[in-house]
Amino acid sequence: MDEKRIIISGGGTGGHIFPAISIANALRRLEPSVKIVFVGAVGRMEMTRVPEAGYDIKGLPVAGFIRKKLSPKNIIVLLKLIRSMMLARKILKDFSPDAVVGVGGYASGPVLKEAQRKGIPTVIQEQNSYAGVTNRLLATRAQRICVAYDGMEKYFPAESIIKTGNPVRYSFDNLDGMKEQALIHFGLDNKSPVILVLGGSLGAGTINDSLARNINLITDAGVQMLWQTGSNYYESVRAVADKAAWRGVHVMGFITSMEMAYAAADIIISRAGAGTISELALVGKPVILVPSPNVAEDHQTHNAMALVEKNAAILVRDAEAYQRLVPEALALVTDDERCKRLSAEIKKLAARNADISIAGEILKLIKK
Repeated sequence: MDEKRIIISGGGTGGHIFPAISIANALRRLEPSVKIVFVGAVGRMEMTRVPEAGYDIKGLPVAGFIRKKLSPKNIIVLLKLIRSMMLARKILKDFSPDAVVGVGGYASGPVLKEAQRKGIPTVIQEQNSYAGVTNRLLATRAQRICVAYDGMEKYFPAESIIKTGNPVRYSFDNLDGMKEQALIHFGLDNKSPVILVLGGSLGAGTINDSLARNINLITDAGVQMLWQTGSNYYESVRAVADKAAWRGVHVMGFITSMEMAYAAADIIISRAGAGTISELALVGKPVILVPSPNVAEDHQTHNAMALVEKNAAILVRDAEAYQRLVPEALALVTDDERCKRLSAEIKKLAARNADISIAGEILKLIKK
């Protein structure tokens, strides 16, 4: 059997890179002889994360246009795009792929565009409920568009859409059975409820500030908190927590044992990135989402609203967080009925084995 050759392109953020690596791993499980090369943007995090995962990567000098205002910097961006298109053409010629997969981000544009010009089958993986500009522009000539949300016909040709869900890191199959072990792992007790706070690896300033300003409300309520601050905020939050002197507040810059953290939690406060939401659906705990306002096209608010409209999560807007976040969390953590309802509804949105589903669609497309 001929060796199958696949390019996976895109990146820029963990929300793009992790699904890309998951798809590559799934392709290898289904087709061990497959040859995979990644294409990313020079200077972005995929250039280190992808090799760490064991894959080759080629870099393009592509960058994003400044959309909010006319800027002379866009001339440089345009020149980089032209250069990237030329390099993408060379990569396609040298590697001769059977299919090209785009996961969003700057680098996916030139590679998929050139592949479509050459008649090479292309697959798009859209993580968000509001499709990104690059994916929307490429969609009309893509053979498959793998999505995680209903209603994506607003952005893509309906005949090309397949609902697969987003790839996630773990299966989260036995969280209830892990709870006692998880509480011990983090030094928590089993008498008071636990709020897990997630703001991403760098942290979410609004979430951290909202909790820090209201730390006395949390300590007075006797609620435990497992608080991932992000690396940028750890020292300042640690000082606030130490001053509060409540042993139930556990501050960490970054949580590496995410399965343990999810198992320990009774409710979760989180940003609303697409990958995180896919994980939260599998976890099935009650969630308060605080979407970041600082992402392209307000993706996170659209992601959060897709859950809120199904009564699967609570939304606290970033601008309202200082006043609403802590009171909302303290009210929820003691409301067993509401917690059960939220948990039941978010579980309905869980998509397991999304990586295998997407990899299977890519291989079927090649064989076809």
